[in-house]
Amino acid sequence: MATEDEIEHFLQDFKMKMKIFDVLFRDERNKNTQALADLEIRPIDRKKVLEDLCKQDYSYGPIEETLYRGAQMWIFGKEIKGHEVFIKITMGIQDASVICISFHLAEHPLHYPLKGAAI
Repeated sequence: MATEDEIEHFLQDFKMKMKIFDVLFRDERNKNTQALADLEIRPIDRKKVLEDLCKQDYSYGPIEETLYRGAQMWIFGKEIKGHEVFIKITMGIQDASVICISFHLAEHPLHYPLKGAAI
């Protein structure tokens, strides 16, 4: 588990990089696309969710990631319209967009160590 300071630092860096290089959503993954319909939100609304992530939304990570050249993955959760959403993000490669690998309904309840309990 990351420390509170590490989580805050990651989120600060992630959001700053997202402002500069934007975010790439893995929309080719069916469950990510299905989440938009299930939640009745527009694709652009996901970016606002990422901008609003806070340390209390942290679930676990960082964990190793190899698909995007080894940038570490971080897992967060957010309640949207009464549904728990699983969010997996990474900084991506240098001088490129941050990446939202997963943005879908949680398949299992997430644990939030800084909230003290699952949603």
